[in-house]
Amino acid sequence: VLTQQVADTERAFAKTMADRDAKAFATFIAEETVFFNAKGPVRGKAAVVADWQRFFVGPEAPFAWAPQDVEVLPSGTLALTSGPVYAPDGKVMASFTSIWRLEAPGVWRIIFDKGCDCPP
Repeated sequence: VLTQQVADTERAFAKTMADRDAKAFATFIAEETVFFNAKGPVRGKAAVVADWQRFFVGPEAPFAWAPQDVEVLPSGTLALTSGPVYAPDGKVMASFTSIWRLEAPGVWRIIFDKGCDCPP
């Protein structure tokens, strides 16, 4: 049940990019999150949301992603998702790994996120 819940959350998170909805994107980000970009770690929700604004410019999403692997700790408090990142033409261009934390019943937020220019 938790594995499905996390997978569904990851898909809903990815849909914010497809929908070009930066405000909805922000709702999935934990306050103390760390996202990694080419320059290194970006710390905190406000900084991550600001850094990702560039991906929400324009009518078409620059990439999409989907969970391929989902693992949840037996405690049900942390989860990992990973999978492919797709270019607009549908070809795999990279992979991602995210760590999710259960912050309220049924509410998962990302605490770590890192992409890789490598296949999943």
